[in-house]
Amino acid sequence: MDSSENTAARARELVSVLMPCYNEEANIPRLAERLGAVMDAFPAYEWEAILVNDGSTDASLVEMRRLHAADPRFRYIDLSRNFGKETAMLAGMDHARGDCLIIMDSDLQHPPEIIPEMLALWEDGYDDVYAKRRTRGKEPWLRKKLSLAYYSLLQTTTRIPVLQNCGDFRLLDRMVVDALCAMRETQRYTKGLYCQAGFRKKEVIFDQDDRLAGTSSMSALRLVSLALEGITSYTTAPLRLASVFGFIVSIVAFVYMAYVMVKAIAVGDPVAGFPSLMCVILFLGGVQLICLGIIGEYLGRIFIESKRRPPYFVREADGRKSRRNTPGE
Repeated sequence: MDSSENTAARARELVSVLMPCYNEEANIPRLAERLGAVMDAFPAYEWEAILVNDGSTDASLVEMRRLHAADPRFRYIDLSRNFGKETAMLAGMDHARGDCLIIMDSDLQHPPEIIPEMLALWEDGYDDVYAKRRTRGKEPWLRKKLSLAYYSLLQTTTRIPVLQNCGDFRLLDRMVVDALCAMRETQRYTKGLYCQAGFRKKEVIFDQDDRLAGTSSMSALRLVSLALEGITSYTTAPLRLASVFGFIVSIVAFVYMAYVMVKAIAVGDPVAGFPSLMCVILFLGGVQLICLGIIGEYLGRIFIESKRRPPYFVREADGRKSRRNTPGE
């Protein structure tokens, strides 16, 4: 079955497009223009574009209301506060009604013009069509290198394949969306969950554009926090590393103790100096604190997950105040 026959077979199926937004007032009109052109070019599908307002402090919500009034295909969800991009994506997945879901950034670094290529691969039977960056736009050299190093580290510490140089720009079949929505952990690392869910995957290559307007909310500190979130969400390797490190230090300490005892018995030994004693104490104390910190990261995650709190609350959706806050309301 060729692509045109597949398109006819899937005629009038609903395609959802999810875009988390945080202070994207200046980008929303241009985003709507470019995405609207793509939707108009494919009338064989029904479309819904879901903008998730993640506690923006500018006029993003006003722009969403205006856009929804002008074109009902553009829906919006206003969260009660800033929950972070990962939770905003979960809110959008819960409310998406499409047979497939396309996730993209609202700052136009992810070009909507790639969507037809994703749909063609979905028609060919792929469940997860992910966009892989060929270029990363005007990204600082150090940040680019650290990002690639991070994904390499994650790949070596887990048994599940990790897609490198890929973000959240992708098309997901309804089966995959349902699987991701079933994973209700509070501290989410969606890039890992894509791989955890599995399904048939296929890449498309694209050139990441520069941000059209505004500034990124991902500071260096938030990127480090996201990296730690990914490691502790996706692998228990740091716990194993702490155990191995402690075992190595114990062996070295035992060997050194045996050496000191033999030397004292054989040739005698004056009282050990205070500086060397302090170095050993501080070193072992540092190792213990590092190991306790690693354990604390995982223990903290258990503490937060044990509360079983809802991951987000909706204040308003498509012009209506929220009366309930349950997934998919």
